[in-house]
Amino acid sequence: MSKTEPKLERLRRLGMLNPNPQQIKAPWFLSGEFFDPNDMVQAKYEMLRHVQVDGVSKVEAAALFGMSRPTFYQAEAAFAREGLAGLLPRSRGPKGAHKLTAEVMAFIEEHLPNDGEMHARSLAQQIEAELGLSIHPRSIERAIMHKKKPNSKAR
Repeated sequence: MSKTEPKLERLRRLGMLNPNPQQIKAPWFLSGEFFDPNDMVQAKYEMLRHVQVDGVSKVEAAALFGMSRPTFYQAEAAFAREGLAGLLPRSRGPKGAHKLTAEVMAFIEEHLPNDGEMHARSLAQQIEAELGLSIHPRSIERAIMHKKKPNSKAR
């Protein structure tokens, strides 16, 4: 951790800041000596550990750590699947260019001008008019550039 960046700001930036640290009622989190109620990953891990090691019920643990039962079950499944890394936050939203299907890419390739110029804005307008899809021009530019790149694995 950078000495110039306070811990709370770093947790916030990484998506690991507990939005409700005041809801944690576990006594060992209240002293502030070792456990930090602001650290969501630490809180989820301790909630899971409290069930596995200390034998409390999942409902009790979720309540003690100020989390819902669905949050407990999600954390439990993620931890079982990936270990501690499963408790780290995931980026939300679509992964990759999900609108650029094979059909859309074929349309783009068919409508690319022969002058060597890329007209992503007009391609985006054509796609919306003819296919009914709204695609950002920058997504089209990235897809075309990606397609033009030689395969770096082939040597």
